[in-house]
Amino acid sequence: MTINLASIKDQLFPGLRGIEGRYQQIPTQWSKVFDAGTSKMAVERTLENRYMGLAVIKNEGGATSFDNAAGERFVYNQEHIELGLGYAITRKAIDDNLYKEQFNPQNLGLTEAFKQTKEIVGMTVLNTANVLNVNVGGDQQPLCSTVHPIDGATYANRPTVEVDLSETAIYNGLMQIRQFRDQANLKVFARGRRLLVPLQLEYVAARLTKTELRPGTSDNDVNALIATGGLPDGYEILDFLTSPYAWFIKTSIRGLLFLQRLPFETDLQVDFVSQNLLCTGYERYSFGWYNPRAIWGTFPTA
Repeated sequence: MTINLASIKDQLFPGLRGIEGRYQQIPTQWSKVFDAGTSKMAVERTLENRYMGLAVIKNEGGATSFDNAAGERFVYNQEHIELGLGYAITRKAIDDNLYKEQFNPQNLGLTEAFKQTKEIVGMTVLNTANVLNVNVGGDQQPLCSTVHPIDGATYANRPTVEVDLSETAIYNGLMQIRQFRDQANLKVFARGRRLLVPLQLEYVAARLTKTELRPGTSDNDVNALIATGGLPDGYEILDFLTSPYAWFIKTSIRGLLFLQRLPFETDLQVDFVSQNLLCTGYERYSFGWYNPRAIWGTFPTA
Protein backbone atom coordinates (compact mmCIF):
# COMPACT_ATOMS: atom_id res chain seq x y z
CA MET A 1 0.00 0.00 0.00
CA THR A 2 1.33 3.44 -0.94
CA ILE A 3 2.04 5.93 1.84
CA ASN A 4 -0.79 8.44 1.30
CA LEU A 5 -2.54 11.32 3.08
CA ALA A 6 -4.36 8.91 5.39
CA SER A 7 -0.99 7.52 6.51
CA ILE A 8 0.16 10.96 7.72
CA LYS A 9 -3.19 12.63 8.49
CA ASP A 10 -1.93 14.33 11.68
CA GLN A 11 1.02 15.81 9.82
CA LEU A 12 -1.24 17.88 7.59
CA PHE A 13 -2.13 20.39 10.30
CA PRO A 14 -0.05 22.66 12.53
CA GLY A 15 0.18 22.08 16.25
CA LEU A 16 2.31 18.96 16.63
CA ARG A 17 5.07 19.36 19.21
CA GLY A 18 7.22 16.85 17.36
CA ILE A 19 7.37 13.49 15.67
CA GLU A 20 8.93 10.42 17.30
CA GLY A 21 9.66 6.89 16.08
CA ARG A 22 13.36 6.85 15.24
CA TYR A 23 15.70 5.38 17.80
CA GLN A 24 19.41 4.92 18.34
CA GLN A 25 20.48 1.72 16.67
CA ILE A 26 22.45 -1.15 18.21
CA PRO A 27 26.15 -0.70 17.30
CA THR A 28 27.54 -3.07 14.68
CA GLN A 29 28.21 -6.50 16.18
CA TRP A 30 28.87 -8.78 13.20
CA SER A 31 32.33 -7.24 12.75
CA LYS A 32 33.35 -8.67 16.15
CA VAL A 33 32.75 -12.17 14.76
CA PHE A 34 33.58 -12.09 11.06
CA ASP A 35 36.55 -10.95 9.01
CA ALA A 36 35.46 -8.65 6.17
CA GLY A 37 36.34 -8.56 2.50
CA THR A 38 34.96 -7.76 -0.92
CA SER A 39 33.95 -10.01 -3.78
CA LYS A 40 33.58 -9.84 -7.55
CA MET A 41 32.11 -13.32 -7.95
CA ALA A 42 28.59 -14.71 -7.62
CA VAL A 43 29.97 -17.55 -5.48
CA GLU A 44 33.30 -17.47 -3.64
CA ARG A 45 35.07 -20.79 -3.08
CA THR A 46 37.83 -21.45 -0.55
CA LEU A 47 39.93 -24.60 -0.73
CA GLU A 48 41.52 -26.37 2.23
CA ASN A 49 44.70 -28.27 1.39
CA ARG A 50 46.51 -31.06 3.17
CA TYR A 51 50.25 -30.56 3.62
CA MET A 52 53.00 -32.78 5.03
CA GLY A 53 52.52 -35.06 8.03
CA LEU A 54 55.00 -35.92 10.77
CA ALA A 55 58.59 -36.78 9.91
CA VAL A 56 59.62 -40.42 10.19
CA ILE A 57 62.74 -41.73 11.92
CA LYS A 58 65.28 -42.82 9.31
CA ASN A 59 67.62 -45.75 9.90
CA GLU A 60 71.22 -45.38 8.87
CA GLY A 61 71.54 -46.27 5.20
CA GLY A 62 67.81 -46.81 4.97
CA ALA A 63 65.32 -45.22 2.64
CA THR A 64 63.64 -41.91 3.36
CA SER A 65 59.90 -42.14 3.94
CA PHE A 66 57.73 -40.22 1.50
CA ASP A 67 54.40 -38.58 2.23
CA ASN A 68 52.57 -38.19 -1.05
CA ALA A 69 49.12 -37.58 0.44
CA ALA A 70 49.29 -33.79 0.15
CA GLY A 71 46.66 -32.07 -1.96
CA GLU A 72 43.12 -30.80 -1.98
CA ARG A 73 40.64 -31.86 0.69
CA PHE A 74 37.59 -29.61 1.07
CA VAL A 75 36.05 -26.72 -0.86
CA TYR A 76 33.82 -24.26 1.03
CA ASN A 77 31.25 -22.27 -0.96
CA GLN A 78 29.91 -18.83 -0.08
CA GLU A 79 27.07 -17.55 -2.27
CA HIS A 80 25.92 -13.94 -2.04
CA ILE A 81 22.32 -12.99 -1.37
CA GLU A 82 20.38 -9.99 -2.63
CA LEU A 83 18.50 -7.76 -0.22
CA GLY A 84 16.01 -5.13 -1.22
CA LEU A 85 13.40 -2.92 0.40
CA GLY A 86 11.42 0.06 -0.80
CA TYR A 87 8.36 2.21 -0.37
CA ALA A 88 6.11 4.48 -2.41
CA ILE A 89 4.66 7.77 -1.22
CA THR A 90 2.05 9.83 -3.06
CA ARG A 91 2.70 13.31 -4.44
CA LYS A 92 -0.05 14.79 -2.23
CA ALA A 93 1.45 13.24 0.92
CA ILE A 94 4.76 14.92 0.06
CA ASP A 95 3.29 18.29 -0.88
CA ASP A 96 0.87 18.62 2.05
CA ASN A 97 3.11 17.32 4.86
CA LEU A 98 3.96 20.22 7.17
CA TYR A 99 6.74 18.33 8.96
CA LYS A 100 9.08 17.30 6.17
CA GLU A 101 12.19 17.72 8.34
CA GLN A 102 10.93 15.16 10.85
CA PHE A 103 9.28 12.88 8.27
CA ASN A 104 11.51 13.23 5.25
CA PRO A 105 10.00 11.26 2.37
CA GLN A 106 13.50 10.52 1.09
CA ASN A 107 14.72 9.06 4.37
CA LEU A 108 12.22 6.79 6.08
CA GLY A 109 14.74 4.47 7.69
CA LEU A 110 16.07 2.32 4.86
CA THR A 111 19.63 2.63 6.16
CA GLU A 112 18.65 1.43 9.64
CA ALA A 113 16.55 -1.41 8.21
CA PHE A 114 19.43 -2.71 6.11
CA LYS A 115 21.92 -2.43 8.98
CA GLN A 116 19.79 -4.51 11.31
CA THR A 117 19.05 -7.04 8.58
CA LYS A 118 22.80 -7.49 8.15
CA GLU A 119 23.15 -8.30 11.86
CA ILE A 120 20.40 -10.92 11.64
CA VAL A 121 21.84 -12.51 8.48
CA GLY A 122 25.32 -12.62 10.02
CA MET A 123 24.20 -14.18 13.30
CA THR A 124 22.31 -16.86 11.36
CA VAL A 125 25.71 -18.48 10.81
CA LEU A 126 26.04 -18.98 14.58
CA ASN A 127 22.35 -19.61 15.22
CA THR A 128 22.46 -22.56 12.80
CA ALA A 129 26.05 -23.62 13.52
CA ASN A 130 24.83 -27.04 14.74
CA VAL A 131 22.90 -27.70 11.52
CA LEU A 132 24.48 -29.04 8.33
CA ASN A 133 24.26 -26.60 5.41
CA VAL A 134 24.84 -28.70 2.30
CA ASN A 135 25.28 -25.56 0.17
CA VAL A 136 28.50 -24.72 2.01
CA GLY A 137 30.06 -28.03 1.05
CA GLY A 138 33.39 -28.30 2.80
CA ASP A 139 33.77 -31.33 5.07
CA GLN A 140 30.01 -32.06 5.04
CA GLN A 141 29.68 -31.28 8.75
CA PRO A 142 27.90 -28.42 10.53
CA LEU A 143 30.09 -25.47 11.42
CA CYS A 144 30.27 -26.80 15.01
CA SER A 145 30.72 -30.57 15.07
CA THR A 146 32.37 -33.29 17.15
CA VAL A 147 33.63 -35.13 14.05
CA HIS A 148 35.24 -32.77 11.55
CA PRO A 149 37.24 -35.16 9.35
CA ILE A 150 40.99 -35.00 8.86
CA ASP A 151 43.31 -37.64 7.44
CA GLY A 152 43.07 -40.69 9.68
CA ALA A 153 41.15 -38.95 12.50
CA THR A 154 38.69 -36.20 13.43
CA TYR A 155 38.73 -33.03 15.51
CA ALA A 156 35.92 -31.37 17.46
CA ASN A 157 34.91 -27.73 17.88
CA ARG A 158 31.92 -28.67 20.01
CA PRO A 159 31.70 -30.73 23.22
CA THR A 160 30.30 -34.25 23.12
CA VAL A 161 27.72 -33.22 25.73
CA GLU A 162 26.33 -29.68 25.49
CA VAL A 163 27.30 -27.55 28.49
CA ASP A 164 25.99 -24.37 30.10
CA LEU A 165 28.29 -21.38 30.41
CA SER A 166 30.56 -21.83 33.43
CA GLU A 167 34.19 -21.55 34.48
CA THR A 168 34.79 -25.26 33.90
CA ALA A 169 33.00 -25.22 30.54
CA ILE A 170 35.11 -22.31 29.28
CA TYR A 171 38.27 -24.04 30.47
CA ASN A 172 37.34 -27.27 28.68
CA GLY A 173 36.48 -25.32 25.53
CA LEU A 174 39.84 -23.56 25.56
CA MET A 175 41.61 -26.89 26.03
CA GLN A 176 39.67 -28.44 23.15
CA ILE A 177 40.63 -25.49 20.92
CA ARG A 178 44.30 -26.16 21.72
CA GLN A 179 43.83 -29.70 20.38
CA PHE A 180 42.78 -28.58 16.89
CA ARG A 181 44.60 -30.43 14.09
CA ASP A 182 45.29 -29.68 10.46
CA GLN A 183 44.44 -32.02 7.61
CA ALA A 184 47.69 -33.96 8.13
CA ASN A 185 46.75 -34.47 11.82
CA LEU A 186 49.39 -32.03 13.07
CA LYS A 187 48.54 -29.74 15.97
CA VAL A 188 47.93 -26.12 14.96
CA PHE A 189 48.49 -22.99 17.02
CA ALA A 190 44.89 -22.30 17.99
CA ARG A 191 43.85 -20.28 21.02
CA GLY A 192 40.57 -18.89 22.31
CA ARG A 193 40.23 -15.13 21.80
CA ARG A 194 36.71 -13.89 22.56
CA LEU A 195 33.66 -15.25 24.35
CA LEU A 196 30.43 -14.75 22.37
CA VAL A 197 27.17 -14.92 24.32
CA PRO A 198 23.50 -13.95 23.97
CA LEU A 199 22.19 -11.07 26.03
CA GLN A 200 20.68 -13.51 28.56
CA LEU A 201 24.20 -14.64 29.54
CA GLU A 202 25.75 -11.18 29.85
CA TYR A 203 25.95 -11.16 33.65
CA VAL A 204 27.35 -14.69 33.76
CA ALA A 205 30.01 -13.75 31.20
CA ALA A 206 30.91 -10.62 33.18
CA ARG A 207 31.35 -12.56 36.43
CA LEU A 208 33.46 -15.23 34.74
CA THR A 209 35.76 -12.87 32.87
CA LYS A 210 35.94 -9.78 35.09
CA THR A 211 36.11 -11.14 38.65
CA GLU A 212 39.65 -10.95 40.01
CA LEU A 213 39.24 -14.01 42.26
CA ARG A 214 37.75 -17.32 41.26
CA PRO A 215 34.07 -16.67 40.46
CA GLY A 216 31.25 -18.44 42.30
CA THR A 217 33.36 -19.80 45.16
CA SER A 218 34.56 -18.72 48.61
CA ASP A 219 38.11 -19.74 47.69
CA ASN A 220 40.86 -17.14 47.52
CA ASP A 221 42.11 -18.55 44.21
CA VAL A 222 42.91 -16.21 41.35
CA ASN A 223 40.58 -16.14 38.38
CA ALA A 224 42.52 -18.39 36.01
CA LEU A 225 40.96 -16.82 32.92
CA ILE A 226 42.38 -13.44 33.87
CA ALA A 227 45.69 -14.78 35.22
CA THR A 228 46.45 -16.76 32.06
CA GLY A 229 44.94 -14.35 29.54
CA GLY A 230 42.68 -17.16 28.35
CA LEU A 231 40.28 -14.81 26.58
CA PRO A 232 42.39 -11.78 25.63
CA ASP A 233 39.55 -10.13 23.67
CA GLY A 234 37.08 -10.49 26.54
CA TYR A 235 33.45 -11.17 25.77
CA GLU A 236 30.89 -9.80 23.32
CA ILE A 237 27.13 -9.68 23.76
CA LEU A 238 25.38 -10.56 20.50
CA ASP A 239 21.81 -9.28 20.57
CA PHE A 240 20.73 -11.33 17.57
CA LEU A 241 21.62 -14.80 18.85
CA THR A 242 18.30 -16.63 19.05
CA SER A 243 19.12 -19.21 21.74
CA PRO A 244 19.35 -17.86 25.29
CA TYR A 245 21.71 -20.72 26.21
CA ALA A 246 24.08 -21.32 23.26
CA TRP A 247 27.51 -19.70 23.52
CA PHE A 248 30.73 -19.64 21.52
CA ILE A 249 34.45 -18.97 21.69
CA LYS A 250 36.03 -17.21 18.73
CA THR A 251 39.54 -18.53 18.14
CA SER A 252 42.78 -17.16 16.71
CA ILE A 253 42.18 -19.09 13.47
CA ARG A 254 40.68 -17.12 10.59
CA GLY A 255 37.67 -18.75 8.97
CA LEU A 256 34.47 -16.74 9.51
CA LEU A 257 33.97 -14.37 6.60
CA PHE A 258 31.74 -11.51 5.47
CA LEU A 259 32.04 -10.63 1.80
CA GLN A 260 30.52 -7.47 0.32
CA ARG A 261 29.49 -8.02 -3.28
CA LEU A 262 27.66 -4.70 -3.76
CA PRO A 263 27.45 -2.08 -1.01
CA PHE A 264 24.19 -0.58 0.21
CA GLU A 265 22.69 1.85 -2.27
CA THR A 266 19.44 3.77 -2.60
CA ASP A 267 17.53 4.96 -5.63
CA LEU A 268 14.76 7.57 -5.99
CA GLN A 269 12.39 7.75 -8.90
CA VAL A 270 9.11 9.50 -9.64
CA ASP A 271 6.57 7.27 -11.33
CA PHE A 272 5.60 9.11 -14.54
CA VAL A 273 1.97 7.97 -14.48
CA SER A 274 1.03 8.23 -10.77
CA GLN A 275 3.55 10.89 -9.67
CA ASN A 276 4.31 8.68 -6.67
CA LEU A 277 7.83 8.89 -5.29
CA LEU A 278 9.46 5.47 -5.29
CA CYS A 279 12.44 4.86 -3.02
CA THR A 280 14.35 1.58 -2.96
CA GLY A 281 17.38 0.17 -1.22
CA TYR A 282 19.61 -2.64 -2.44
CA GLU A 283 22.60 -4.56 -1.13
CA ARG A 284 24.34 -7.82 -1.93
CA TYR A 285 26.65 -9.77 0.37
CA SER A 286 27.19 -13.06 2.17
CA PHE A 287 28.21 -14.38 5.55
CA GLY A 288 29.86 -17.77 5.71
CA TRP A 289 32.84 -19.80 6.81
CA TYR A 290 35.73 -21.68 5.30
CA ASN A 291 37.46 -23.06 8.41
CA PRO A 292 35.50 -24.51 11.36
CA ARG A 293 38.56 -24.03 13.58
CA ALA A 294 37.63 -20.35 13.74
CA ILE A 295 34.89 -21.05 16.30
CA TRP A 296 34.03 -23.35 19.17
CA GLY A 297 30.40 -23.62 20.21
CA THR A 298 27.94 -25.45 22.39
CA PHE A 299 24.15 -25.59 22.26
CA PRO A 300 22.52 -26.43 25.59
CA THR A 301 18.73 -26.18 25.62
CA ALA A 302 18.15 -25.17 29.27
